[in-house]
Amino acid sequence: MIPTAYPDRATMARLTARMLLDIKAVHFNTETLYTHASGKQAPTYIDCRKIISYPRVRATCMDFLCCTVMEAAGLEAFDNIAGGETAGIPFAAFVAERMGLPMSYVRKQPKGYGRTAQIEGEMREGDRVLLVEDLTTDGGSKLKFVEAIRGAGATCAHTAVVFYYGVMPGTEERLAEHGLRLHYLATWADVIAEARRGGDFTEGTLAEVERFLQDPDSWRVARGLS
Repeated sequence: MIPTAYPDRATMARLTARMLLDIKAVHFNTETLYTHASGKQAPTYIDCRKIISYPRVRATCMDFLCCTVMEAAGLEAFDNIAGGETAGIPFAAFVAERMGLPMSYVRKQPKGYGRTAQIEGEMREGDRVLLVEDLTTDGGSKLKFVEAIRGAGATCAHTAVVFYYGVMPGTEERLAEHGLRLHYLATWADVIAEARRGGDFTEGTLAEVERFLQDPDSWRVARGLS
């Protein structure tokens, strides 16, 4: 069911950050670093996929995401909800159910057999598609999924995520240049602020994480990392 009442954006950001912290989706470690998909190491890691295993957190985050998108784009702005392979698929399903819309998903690469499809489910030519994923860093993967959606004859002007890093300069501007508007619930700044309020990590850890997020490349160089 589509939610009709919701808090203001600042409250949604704070509550989303609190839920991510409560389910241990947020990981900070300034000594034993995490290796990201890019191959680079960092003292931060967030696993938004944990949300799917917590029904109350899942329901609240998906309500917030639907409300955020509908407030910005309108209640009748979409014909199809698409998830990006693989983390975006369950979130797209939850959003599609709430909005009462068809759901599809986009592969990273065309399937190498059968119909060699890149889009699964039914997406019609001219459909106005909302791309849903768990998170975004610099928006690069979103543009690849959107390219596939547009290549199928549909349109895609909006993408929605639970978590946006919010530290990569020019991300939203770069997406806008490709006709894509980003909607999100919380950023690293929101998570750090809530972690500081709740005492989830030591002040030393939070301060070091903030130094990293302000300039990841310089932070790595100072530690002798590539």
